[in-house]
Amino acid sequence: MHFGNGYGSQPHAWRMPGVPRGGATDFDAQVRYAQAAERGKFDFLFLPDFLGLDTDISHHPSMLTLEPLLTLAAVARGTERIGLVTTASTTFNEPYNLARMFKTLDVMSHGRMGWNVVPTSDPTSAANFGKAPMQRQEKYERLHEMVQLVQSLWGSWGEDAWIHDPASGRYADASKIQPVNLQGRHVATRGPLPIPPSEQGQPVIFQAGGGDYGLQVAGQYASGVIGATFSIDDARAQRTALRRAAQAAGRDPDEIKFFAGVMPALGATKREAIDRRLQLGQDIFPSRVPYLGQMLGLRLSESRLEEPLTEQELQMARANPGDPRSATALKVAREGWTIREILAHGVIDYHPTPVGPAEVTADHMQEWFEAGAVDGFWVSIDVFEDGIDAFVDGVIPILQERGLFHTDYEGTTLRDHLGVPHQYGLDARLAGAEG
Repeated sequence: MHFGNGYGSQPHAWRMPGVPRGGATDFDAQVRYAQAAERGKFDFLFLPDFLGLDTDISHHPSMLTLEPLLTLAAVARGTERIGLVTTASTTFNEPYNLARMFKTLDVMSHGRMGWNVVPTSDPTSAANFGKAPMQRQEKYERLHEMVQLVQSLWGSWGEDAWIHDPASGRYADASKIQPVNLQGRHVATRGPLPIPPSEQGQPVIFQAGGGDYGLQVAGQYASGVIGATFSIDDARAQRTALRRAAQAAGRDPDEIKFFAGVMPALGATKREAIDRRLQLGQDIFPSRVPYLGQMLGLRLSESRLEEPLTEQELQMARANPGDPRSATALKVAREGWTIREILAHGVIDYHPTPVGPAEVTADHMQEWFEAGAVDGFWVSIDVFEDGIDAFVDGVIPILQERGLFHTDYEGTTLRDHLGVPHQYGLDARLAGAEG
């Protein structure tokens, strides 16, 4: 489950009835939402991150949490099984700092942490560190060095080094706790990191973002990939490319799991689901009308928000090949909805939006999964306060009844949930891998 700003994935979730005021700083609410997701047996929470201000906050909050690692520290103490995955930049951190924070949280959570590995290229984020953005080649060189050094630090306390025997007076076997003494072009570390292994050994590596560089990173290191795609064919192609990249790196393709996004619009009926999204988008839909027009090859004015497209417009409309969401927008427009209602279908949202009763979302997820397009989904809930429970009580039981989703956690760690192998330290198959 996408776990963001304390309100939900829709920009105006903060204004919905019943949503606590000040949710962005209400960590009791964050823990309560995590517990609701855990009640639904979600495998993990996923926290994106951005090292600057990600939006104009005049009328809606940032979509991100205040500081993800500190947020997950609070969540870890209030949950027992659900995995905890967050983004941390390889560009503006040092390997020792990241290794220490993530492994501490992994121990604190009893083996539930994951690190979404990303570089940072945004100029405003770089300016927060008094830096200029790195060139693409350099930032990915640094990323490879960071991952390899962090994993080496994680493994620098040997798995059986902790003796902890009061009778003999032996606390640890110092011979199994060794410096790593690694020097790359961009980063270096001495080590060791004085933290024993967690129940899963060390945190799980995730990756988000495409392109050849991202594919190489995922293939070499990732056990989970957070994707963005709008069709089964594209999702299947992305998953196939990831599995091939893992195989090329000497790994078993089944070690890498692809999660596509989905943004359910739930309601007892389709009309109720649309009305909820109309309320959530009342202030942002006018500004989206011109872009909807571009998607359909039409000139549309916000003054026509309450009107459907004319017959002539529907005959002229064409899905823009440059935007994969356009085909869905055209299909919805042809159903006779007003322009405001077309937008309420989530046709400009950043993941597919099944609209209507819980069965509609369950059908979407089942179709994609059975087509071999995904290993799972990361679910963006519109409003946390009531939307998590709606998904847990509506969609998940249907998936369970269809034999598509577990009825309880089979294990205790994130690696257990994902079904990926144990790892401690740098993957021996990748030792000396080119960055």
